[in-house]
Amino acid sequence: MTYSEICRRLSASGIDNAEGEAARLLETFCGVSPEALLAAPAEQDYSSDALEKALSKREAHYPLQYLLGEWEFYRQTYEVSADCLIPRSDTEILVEEAIRRLPQGARFADLCTGSGCIAVSVLAERPDTTALALDKFPRTLALAERNARKNGVSDRFFPRLDDLLAPRAPLCDEPLDAILSNPPYIPTSTLPSLSPEVRCEPEAALDGGEDGLTFYRALLVDYAKYLKADGFFLLEIGYDQAEAVQLLARENGFPVCRLFRDYGGQDRVLLLRRTEK
Repeated sequence: MTYSEICRRLSASGIDNAEGEAARLLETFCGVSPEALLAAPAEQDYSSDALEKALSKREAHYPLQYLLGEWEFYRQTYEVSADCLIPRSDTEILVEEAIRRLPQGARFADLCTGSGCIAVSVLAERPDTTALALDKFPRTLALAERNARKNGVSDRFFPRLDDLLAPRAPLCDEPLDAILSNPPYIPTSTLPSLSPEVRCEPEAALDGGEDGLTFYRALLVDYAKYLKADGFFLLEIGYDQAEAVQLLARENGFPVCRLFRDYGGQDRVLLLRRTEK
């Protein structure tokens, strides 16, 4: 199977970046570096059982990231699996704002941590900070712990197995400087219309309840008490949820809001405070 054949198969299956994905598959499953691929004869055969199996799954729109077993996010690389939401570049906006706004020596929480990409990337760029990372699923939290170790921040990454919507114990004893979260926010009725790739991701990481706001209500009603008086929320939101989440924030004592858009120009992250800094 040649590189051109792999590209043709992916393209015929509706994969947009067929050339780039073919190169990533060859690197992962055949050990062919991008440089070696460029230098190889056009009809070089790369056939292998592992490659054929991965290619067949990708043709069926199983996510490339899960096939590769890792993905790049911010300046780090993360182990990923079907136990976690795939890290996406739009979430880097939340990370950038946290890195910029956290005070010196900050303690923050990353709720619904998933792969750990938010907490770990902030910790990697801000060695003065520590993070409490909460997730309800043991396999997902173990994945986040591995990512903390791989990226050299495990000594400042404190995992917590608990359910954000039904906590078994208080989140923490001392107030936090910030709470960060990319919670599930897709309305339940919308889930069947998502792309095949997204439907492969954990439903629990996507389903935000009937109106998509279930987790925001919990965060603003039940978790605001864990913030310092001048602490803040940084929350990822759906492209059409800014107004609704801002209303919830005002109703729960967070009238100060700043909105950040993603790289496609869509509303994506809200910064919420009780008072102007």
